[in-house]
Amino acid sequence: MNPTYDFTGQVALVTGAASGMGLATARAFAHAGAAVVLADLDRRAAEAAAESLTGDGHQALGVGCDVADEDQAAAMVERAVQTFGRLDMAFNNAGIQVPPADAAEERAEDFDRVNAVNLRGIWTCQKHELRQMRAQGSGAIVNCSSLGGLVGLPERAAYHASKHGVIGLTRSAAVEYAARGIRINAVCPGTIDTPMVAGMLEGQAEAMAEIMKQQPIGRLGTADEIANAVLWLCSPAATFVIGVALPVDGGFTAH
Repeated sequence: MNPTYDFTGQVALVTGAASGMGLATARAFAHAGAAVVLADLDRRAAEAAAESLTGDGHQALGVGCDVADEDQAAAMVERAVQTFGRLDMAFNNAGIQVPPADAAEERAEDFDRVNAVNLRGIWTCQKHELRQMRAQGSGAIVNCSSLGGLVGLPERAAYHASKHGVIGLTRSAAVEYAARGIRINAVCPGTIDTPMVAGMLEGQAEAMAEIMKQQPIGRLGTADEIANAVLWLCSPAATFVIGVALPVDGGFTAH
């Protein structure tokens, strides 16, 4: 049985919330009583996901946001606070993949694009979330890294660079803000059954087969399993957990 949390009266923000891990986490926050802001590059999909939650009696707001654009990230946080009055928790989840490539052949545009979303995007969101939480004197942020933030794999240098960067960003800010009542951690998902991974399994079948061989649990993870980890990191059960990069990867990084 999964633990249950009571986030009644609190406000959560989730990026990349229209599908996959982001949507599962937004739903989990809502079911635990939080008001939830679902942000996604696809505004209509975010709004539709929010409408589904409000239809079930939850408080939810869908917004469009390109997290790589700092002005949009700032506006996203501002709208969350204007709508619900505060910001208590954030899961900075929005991220993308780029095609695998030999490290000597990776295109500069792919490197720039993946780092713009995966690293700069978390930097912009965290920066403006911290401004609100600093004023409140409380808050919890979880940034989405990856098993690719903890290990290296062939043909994924640019992607893994972005995810390693997330951990450095997380740890530095966590140390800076721990004494101010704000906890910052990272979650490092393994190979999770999401639309992104479904595309990788189809388009990179050979490489993904090798990755799955190293998955001790012998299966894909689920988006709900990531959501469970995020809610725990945001909950009173994790009040002494600061600056960690938590693998949720079926044992991949254990060997």
